[in-house]
Amino acid sequence: MLAAMIDGLSDSGAGEGAGATGVRRDESADDGSVKNGANLASVLSVAEMCWGDTGLLLSMPRQGPGNSAIASVANDEQSKRFAGTWAAMAITEPSTGSDSASITTTARLDGDEYVLNGEKIFVTSGDRADSVVVWATLDKALGRTAIKSFVVKKGNPGMKVERLEHKLGIRASDTAVITFTDCRVPASDLLGSPEIDVKQGFAGAMATFDNTRPLVAAMAVGCARASLDLTRDLLAQAGIVIDYDRPAQVQSAAAAKFLQMEADWEAAHLLTMQAAWMADNRKPNSLEASMAKAKAGRVGSDITLSCVELAGSVGYSEAELLEKWSRDSKILDIFEGTQQIQLLIIARRIPGLTSAELR
Repeated sequence: MLAAMIDGLSDSGAGEGAGATGVRRDESADDGSVKNGANLASVLSVAEMCWGDTGLLLSMPRQGPGNSAIASVANDEQSKRFAGTWAAMAITEPSTGSDSASITTTARLDGDEYVLNGEKIFVTSGDRADSVVVWATLDKALGRTAIKSFVVKKGNPGMKVERLEHKLGIRASDTAVITFTDCRVPASDLLGSPEIDVKQGFAGAMATFDNTRPLVAAMAVGCARASLDLTRDLLAQAGIVIDYDRPAQVQSAAAAKFLQMEADWEAAHLLTMQAAWMADNRKPNSLEASMAKAKAGRVGSDITLSCVELAGSVGYSEAELLEKWSRDSKILDIFEGTQQIQLLIIARRIPGLTSAELR
């Protein structure tokens, strides 16, 4: 129902596309004015949803990273054809985690079809989704420049959901292992251009993350906010006063800790808004997207665990949601690029160095 409501807002234009959006930027539509559009609306919507349940958000049809990939890479004809589909995203492999450029799943052209072979793990909504956006290489010898994404529809022969993972958190969301064995996909379902552009390389595919990383940051912001709100109430019930007009060092240890967490949350929140706003206004945001993801992912885990500590036995028990939020938040520091990968990207972007130069 919520997914349908967001679809309706997007179709009407009233919600400025408050759902899964892409990073394609039509410069002809840039009139120089400041825009608060689809990306900013999406991160605000995501943060509010994750104030309740991160796993539920990840289970919403048509709002995940697969749909963002279609919106980012698909041509106009494909965008129309795949409109309304619920697409999961299959990138990670048993031997390939953070280094997406090392993908070993292959796609071989055979007539008017591509033949896919490989295995993907940690596919969010891999069992429930209508289709899966699969990243595969057209030629291993060409490295990252030959990686393309394909839309594989559910039930396609050769595609099999092997199992669903049992996880620490986000249990409302299914996480699948999917294998592809001589899985034939129409050539028209390769997203974007089939040509291998050595100059552009992997940049086109990775541009999807410039859009989805602020969304993951927003998930952490929403989950952490929920923990802070509940913890403030629990502290008040225990008679602990948080005074915003007095320095933290002259207040109780619990109040001082809470003030420090709120300051960290505010920094993560503002970084997330900035990254989304830059995307709306057609500004390169790779650095800011990684900063937002790194800060929010780390702060989210720190805050939710610290809230468990402040609440003591109440926080650790299942009587309150603090223990659940602490479990849910950890994945937000891992998927869509781990904390360590974000720091590497930031280290490269600030001095303008390539991965080869920064060794």
